[in-house]
Amino acid sequence: MIDVRRADERYPGGDPESGIASLHAFSFGAHYDPDNLRFGAVIACNEERLAPGAGFDEHPHSNTEIVTWVVEGELTHRDTTGHETLVRPGDVQRLSSAGGVRHVERNDGSAPLTFVQMWLAPLDPGGDPSYEIVHGIADSTPYAVPEAGAILHVRRLGTAGERTAVPDAPRVYVHVVRGEVRLGEHGLGPGDSVRVEGEKGLELVGMSGPAEVLVWELAG
Repeated sequence: MIDVRRADERYPGGDPESGIASLHAFSFGAHYDPDNLRFGAVIACNEERLAPGAGFDEHPHSNTEIVTWVVEGELTHRDTTGHETLVRPGDVQRLSSAGGVRHVERNDGSAPLTFVQMWLAPLDPGGDPSYEIVHGIADSTPYAVPEAGAILHVRRLGTAGERTAVPDAPRVYVHVVRGEVRLGEHGLGPGDSVRVEGEKGLELVGMSGPAEVLVWELAG
């Protein structure tokens, strides 16, 4: 099964008057869709655009693995476990909210900020919250989220025709950050996503110029 979801099918959200524009790939908040609640462990894939000075004030999370990928700009993160960091393009940030944590996300810079935030359901609820950031992750370095039985692969294709394998996993979730790629017979552009189940031997192929793709390898 290869299920392609186009960028313009996402649910709009945020607060444009406050400088926040959001696009949700899954049922989210007021945009409730009982047929689009999750895919494997993935329960949200949100593209957030924050104007300079805009952000999300302190708010709670629990029983969610929150993984953030900055596309452009700098994200200021603060949480109630005492972490305060700047997240830049190429960094992977993970906040394991576990039994409960509160955090702030802001654009304190002078340039626009765009980031993709992905929420995953843990295998076991509760526990103590934790935080991690990996600076400048490489293509060859998968990022494991064992709490959710998931692994994130960052795929960067520099030229048209360049190829990279898609993991042979029970489920795979693909999100195109930038550029154009092909997966099987499907052409994909920025914001497009694909839900793959029970497929093997798939490849991502660059179609034009540099591309960046986030690929989640998910347990069954």
